[in-house]
Amino acid sequence: MKGKIVKGVGGFYYVHLSDGRIFECKAKGAFRSQGMKPAVGDDVEIEILDEDAMTGHVVSILKRRNKLLRPAVANVDQAVVVFALADPKPNYNLLDRFLIRMQFEHVPTLICFNKSDLVCADDANRIKEIYENCGYDAVITTTSYCMTNTFDAGVETLKKLIAGKTTVFAGPSGVGKSTLLNAIMPEASVQTGAISEKIKRGKHTTRHSELLGLGSDTYIMDTPGFSSLFLEEVMPEQLQNYYPEFDECQGKCRFVGCVHVKEPDCLVKQFVEEGKISSLRYDNYLQLYEELKNKRRW
Repeated sequence: MKGKIVKGVGGFYYVHLSDGRIFECKAKGAFRSQGMKPAVGDDVEIEILDEDAMTGHVVSILKRRNKLLRPAVANVDQAVVVFALADPKPNYNLLDRFLIRMQFEHVPTLICFNKSDLVCADDANRIKEIYENCGYDAVITTTSYCMTNTFDAGVETLKKLIAGKTTVFAGPSGVGKSTLLNAIMPEASVQTGAISEKIKRGKHTTRHSELLGLGSDTYIMDTPGFSSLFLEEVMPEQLQNYYPEFDECQGKCRFVGCVHVKEPDCLVKQFVEEGKISSLRYDNYLQLYEELKNKRRW
């Protein structure tokens, strides 16, 4: 029988078959010897053990379009990264890390800036414009509207952008991702959580990745919140390739191989001073470059 993994918890994989039944399956031991692990979103073949109890084994993973490491999901068309504009305070360095990770995985990414009701409109639009000027699509949403069933243009825009695709939703804890998903598809009854007043960090309300169906050919992957993200595969000299706003400067600096950090006559640094490149993004670039340069590689 063929089906799709819609959830994975504690070594069990829940496989949705074409007839609507969901079987609880364990993965065959052969996967471990092959260095493979099933992931939410995988199309698989299962061997049924008990028809009545709806249990079985995952015996093969069908060809994947792609496989992400963080979040660990497969066969996605695009990603939506959700960041709050306030409460918790946004960590734009973490946002850039996620965007770099998705570029590395060749997954188109949309940025959703949530909780816009907690900041002034000018601040929200300024941040949105910074990332749109770098070539990213961005949308602003307001979860307080979602919770009161008031129309929110951002949510409606988001619905149109995910229609007909498999979209993985990701972001730090506490940014309102679950509330946002409830607004997009109320029938999913995604658990929502509150921000800890003591540490101003979100509680991990989503503890596993899960695939949710939304109409014809539209699927959402809900994933656990994250507070850190490492870029092990990216070499320091390659980092500039993941900042699209640097593209215009490639090959135009004084020195061949300029990494836009301490070199004189660097066009990237000149563009930052002139306001053509965001200082927020450039500061994040410098932090990430130093981290990658000082990381031990074995």
